[in-house]
Amino acid sequence: MKSFCWVGGPVKAVATSLLCSLAASAPLLAQSATGSPPPWAYPLNLPDRLQAPDGDLPLTVPHSDRSFLRPQVTDRFSVPDWHPEEHPALPEVISHGQKPDVFACGYCHMPDGSGRPENASLAGLPVGYIKEQLADFRSGARKTAVPERNPVVSMISLARGMTPAQTETAAKYFSRLRRHNRTDVLETDTVPVTYATGWFLTVDPSAKSEPMGQRIIEIPEVLEQFERRDTRARFLAYVPPGSIKAGRALVRNGGPLACASCHGTDLNGRGLVPGIAGRSPSYIVRQLYDIQTGARDGAGVTPMKAVVKNLNLSNMISIAAYLVSLN
Repeated sequence: MKSFCWVGGPVKAVATSLLCSLAASAPLLAQSATGSPPPWAYPLNLPDRLQAPDGDLPLTVPHSDRSFLRPQVTDRFSVPDWHPEEHPALPEVISHGQKPDVFACGYCHMPDGSGRPENASLAGLPVGYIKEQLADFRSGARKTAVPERNPVVSMISLARGMTPAQTETAAKYFSRLRRHNRTDVLETDTVPVTYATGWFLTVDPSAKSEPMGQRIIEIPEVLEQFERRDTRARFLAYVPPGSIKAGRALVRNGGPLACASCHGTDLNGRGLVPGIAGRSPSYIVRQLYDIQTGARDGAGVTPMKAVVKNLNLSNMISIAAYLVSLN
């Protein structure tokens, strides 16, 4: 029988980040994650499952008086800005980038910096942190455990093509933005069958269900709104029963994961350390896994290496479930 529990309601989509501490082991932690990267956290693009194009029909989204054609929505050098009143004027590097390699930053990370499950939310991140991450992409220190995932490949190429002035402009723009609530979390023992398309998961039209298992299933609530890159699109994260409570024990009860010592008592960041409360759970799992396997490196993640060394995948799921549940 299906069981479930709504937790909280809307939660904040917060900036790029990870957990931070100084200790490395405790009774709550099992051996480190092993085996292949979890496919549900690293969805790959399946061309045969892409959504059908809309042709020449004008596209719209709720609560916006604007319309765009499909080629405008899929142009990585021109941001479809549905709600321009909700953010400052877009600098050129955010709205259009620079051909051929610097895609518009706002295309993937959205004009309001809210990001998407396949990448990072940048709204409210410290300027220095954003610049550090771009430097890590540029140098090759920040990669991913699944090299064929295009979001990271694109970031590496983009970072190498950006000028210092563009880097400064982008960092300052995103740092000024306010974080928004975007994700609801649901503990359940069954989930809809999903498939990967466009580097994220979505519900299969078969409407069948399957056991939750040890994973996180993060999907857009309204696929059409999400695909049209509406900054108001919302997300639903299915997580295993009991994972939020287990994650709170890992994150809040001291020991090896004294996250508040670096990320602040509310886990919304402190100084140049980014916030982690309300972050996309699949993003959190990818970063924990990437750091543990050495795919993500750099000075900023050095304090994290001892922390993630002894995490297993179940720990990572619980931590991510708890963080996304925070208001």
